[in-house]
Amino acid sequence: MKIVADENIPFVKECFSSIGEVAMLSGRKITPETIADADCLLVRSITPVNEKLLAKSKVKFVATATIGFEHVALDYLNKRGIGFASAPGSNANSVADYLVAALLSVGEKHKMTLEGKFIGVVGVGNVGSRVEKKCRAMGMNVLLNDPPLARQTGDSKYRPLHELLDCDFITLHTPLTREGEDKTFHLANEKFFNSLKTGCVFINTSRGAVHDTAALKAAINSKKLSAVILDVWENEPDIDCELLRLVDISTPHIAGYSLDGKIAGLIMIYNAACRHFGLKPTHKIEDFLPPSTVPQIVIDKTGDDKQALLHEIVQQVYAINRDDFNTREIALAPPARRGKFFDDLRKNYPVRREFQNTTVILKQYSQILYSLLTGIGFKTK
Repeated sequence: MKIVADENIPFVKECFSSIGEVAMLSGRKITPETIADADCLLVRSITPVNEKLLAKSKVKFVATATIGFEHVALDYLNKRGIGFASAPGSNANSVADYLVAALLSVGEKHKMTLEGKFIGVVGVGNVGSRVEKKCRAMGMNVLLNDPPLARQTGDSKYRPLHELLDCDFITLHTPLTREGEDKTFHLANEKFFNSLKTGCVFINTSRGAVHDTAALKAAINSKKLSAVILDVWENEPDIDCELLRLVDISTPHIAGYSLDGKIAGLIMIYNAACRHFGLKPTHKIEDFLPPSTVPQIVIDKTGDDKQALLHEIVQQVYAINRDDFNTREIALAPPARRGKFFDDLRKNYPVRREFQNTTVILKQYSQILYSLLTGIGFKTK
């Protein structure tokens, strides 16, 4: 069996070689010609999988090592009888960790206290539900918006979007949909930004086209927003460098790029491929996860400023400002090279582990700090 895989899926060759011959390519170089004789295709979000790509191939199974799959034409796959799998939830904890690091960084920069503030979470699936939990652990008041879940469950905790617009923070965790009752394309448009509370902090880690770039720039320039955290951009990898210069934290679509999340996604699609082809899987997630890079952090103080201490601890595991610094370098590159610069930041992204791999040892016991740390995912002693 021949398998064509995006080279940015970590350990994909080591894992999938157990069931076939693996050819690795850049996701943007996966073409009809390169997959013509492939039986299995493994992609990430940058590769559109549709009739144009697959029409002349013999591909029998497609998997995306991502939680979203708007880049895959499922109707076409179903019509052709091609199997499909994605990796829902695989990087959800990674994104939630990213959000905690970003909130603490913005809090430090703008002298904002997070405790007691209101945050609106738009989209409460695998990612949004984890964001909710971690934000509540930090003492934030969380309002939830998810129209499909509201209809399915009838639960009053899911509020209409207009009830979130007076929040101090608003964060997007929706899929990208361009039509239908729950269309999210340009959900954050001019009307949306004009309706927000003045001084709101806007965060998007979902998909770039869920916000309207022109409307977002206008909201920043008019001082409607006090801070912006962006991991996703319209027209990736050719992002808007004016917007890049305006935001407080900029990262190159890597919120879900923890090594833990990547390998979880790898194993999910590996197991799905084995089921599809009737093969027995021989690998599991533990085969590819190395020991933690920061196994322990010792804290011998507590102090009154718990948020500052929490920021100090998180920085030791994930210094988000390094990602921000590297992303800003895109604007210094010649325009023709900026897209490649963006892609290279993702391709060469350093190992980042999730909070759950680190144990914080508290020399002076503090129930408040203990609850904060365990609530956002650290182990404690």
